[in-house]
Amino acid sequence: MDHFPFLEALIFLPLFGAVILSLIPEEETGPFVALGTSVLTFVVSLPLFWLYDPAEAGFQLLSRHEWLGPIGASFSLGVDGISLLLILLTTFLTPIAILSSWRGITTRVRSFHVAILVLEAAMIGVFAARDLLLFFLFWEVMLVPMLLIIGVWGAEQRIQASVKFFIYTAVGSLLMLAALAYLYVIGGRTFDMATVEQNLAAMRAAGDFGAREQVWLCGAFALAFAVKVPLVPVHTWLPHAHVQAPTAGSVILAAVLLKMGGYGFLRFCMPLFPEGARELAPVLAWLGAGGVVYGALMALAQSDLKRLIAYSSVSHLGLVVAGLFAGLTAAPEHFHQAGHARAMAGAVFQMIAHGLSTGALFYLVGAIYERRHTKLIGKLGGLARPAPVLATCFVMATLASIALPGTAGFVGEFLILLGVFENNPAMAAVGATGMVMGAAYMLYAVQRVFFGPATGENDHIEDLDAVELVGLAPLLLAAFALGLFPGPFLDRLEPALRALAAHGG
Repeated sequence: MDHFPFLEALIFLPLFGAVILSLIPEEETGPFVALGTSVLTFVVSLPLFWLYDPAEAGFQLLSRHEWLGPIGASFSLGVDGISLLLILLTTFLTPIAILSSWRGITTRVRSFHVAILVLEAAMIGVFAARDLLLFFLFWEVMLVPMLLIIGVWGAEQRIQASVKFFIYTAVGSLLMLAALAYLYVIGGRTFDMATVEQNLAAMRAAGDFGAREQVWLCGAFALAFAVKVPLVPVHTWLPHAHVQAPTAGSVILAAVLLKMGGYGFLRFCMPLFPEGARELAPVLAWLGAGGVVYGALMALAQSDLKRLIAYSSVSHLGLVVAGLFAGLTAAPEHFHQAGHARAMAGAVFQMIAHGLSTGALFYLVGAIYERRHTKLIGKLGGLARPAPVLATCFVMATLASIALPGTAGFVGEFLILLGVFENNPAMAAVGATGMVMGAAYMLYAVQRVFFGPATGENDHIEDLDAVELVGLAPLLLAAFALGLFPGPFLDRLEPALRALAAHGG
């Protein structure tokens, strides 16, 4: 390693901040220490974008440290274009999440911000890990602070929501752990991802790692990732968790945690088990495409604004899964490799876009709740008159969410539909139908909340304050900036996705 240890710094900086914060007795220092630490972490992450060479395939900024040598596990880190962008999304969103709950968290303030910083470190670790056991460690550690954020600082039904979140995630994680143990035995008794991938490729070439075996292993991993996306029908924990979570929890959950499912499909299912991924692709892709329509229909039926946005995530991320797997549903003789790579690029870009737009929407719903102490659409109305800045920001976030041309969402969804159409036109048609419905439920919600008849209680609410605008403005600016200038980001994705598409996944 002949470079500054950026990845190690990004993991240990938030942990160091959490330790410092836990030693400071004053509760009121919590937001300031956490915000300073998260901003520093974001600043340290920025050079990664320019240090990463998009012309060079494979992982970069690699580092390896001895950890559990006797069992072949190491503290091994590295990034490709996919993990690079998701790490930047994580470091960008964390300070914004802290600002979103700046005045909403009034009890155990230090502990709340310690949980946020530990969660940030674990999320970065998931995206940077190049060791299977290290990945699983970060994947599990990530569960604990989010469980606490929902269960301690959530709304009235926070315990039920956190238990449901834990049960769903734990079941998927146990199956993935069993698959990891099996991989360790057959993959050379090492957890190093590159070595395991090479050994499995050699076994496939020799006929020692057949399709049936791959299907079982891929299925174990896929269930854990499907829960995290979440993919219908293992999605039912998500609306409950979002409604009960504090604003910061909802922002991080929607913007970053849900992306780990899509990342897992790309990082593990496709390169390690290509034949298994192809066998399971029709099921996963059609569940994703069906989830686009299902999520949209459920969003249309909601009376709670936060639950409506939660179901919109089910719809958007269903399209992501369809984009990842639709190419593998084509018969080998009709497989369009460039289309598959295009759809996968759109899926990753859509994960980033969704993080920005939906993070902004949950941020704004939190601001509305702090003023009106309700999320019921029927009790809101006419908010544009007393809070024009709030209304303007919500409309901008809505336009980004429904993929208005010029926003990041448009780039992601257009690439997905274009790539999916080249391999499965019927699936593209289903996905497009759900997208049209998405515009309907979001614009209808905006009309009722901001431009509908006003009640007396809504006439005098405060507009967004300076702290809220400082947190919100970067999200909205980024959503439009990535829509207008997507090239540098897509360039960094191309090598990794081209390599995946080259061997049919």
